[in-house]
Amino acid sequence: VMLLGDSGVGKTCFLIQFKDGAFLSGTFIATVGIDFRNKVVTVDGVRVKLQIWDTAGQERFRSVTHAYYRDAQALLLLYDITNKSSFDNIRAWLTEIHEYAQRDVVIMLLGNKADVSSERVIRSEDGETLAREYGVPFLETSAKTGMNVELAFLAIAKELKYRAGQQTDGPSFQIRDYVESQKKRSSCCSFV
Repeated sequence: VMLLGDSGVGKTCFLIQFKDGAFLSGTFIATVGIDFRNKVVTVDGVRVKLQIWDTAGQERFRSVTHAYYRDAQALLLLYDITNKSSFDNIRAWLTEIHEYAQRDVVIMLLGNKADVSSERVIRSEDGETLAREYGVPFLETSAKTGMNVELAFLAIAKELKYRAGQQTDGPSFQIRDYVESQKKRSSCCSFV
């Protein structure tokens, strides 16, 4: 699983929130190159090991990141809801993904920093519209509060588990339907 998006959107904090249940506050230190962490999650009673790659968002590290695209089975593409350019650059990220990643890679769009809704410049509806246009699931998340962080990774893990054991006559799993059903279940407590 790779985390992608512009520098400063919260990829490293997102990963640490998922891996350790903690938030890195304070000074922002940009990821240089690429880093990874492992975490085992349980999906439908089966343990699934996720290797999560945290990438540098800066342009100067893009060629390094490209080399890792083709081995990724899933991509979490993040933007910052308080930063318009990070949202505007999502199309460029998706173009890169289609150029360098496997054709059947699982992609999820995440609008991060939903805890700072007072500084919001990207509406939730805009994220949903863009995700629909590209046929990918969408969630707003907060690396700070943990909102929807685990859901994003569990949805990806469920999709990867489903694909690994896919049977033509078995029940199908639809990641977008799963994400939507989970969002509706927790909508009483969301920031959106």
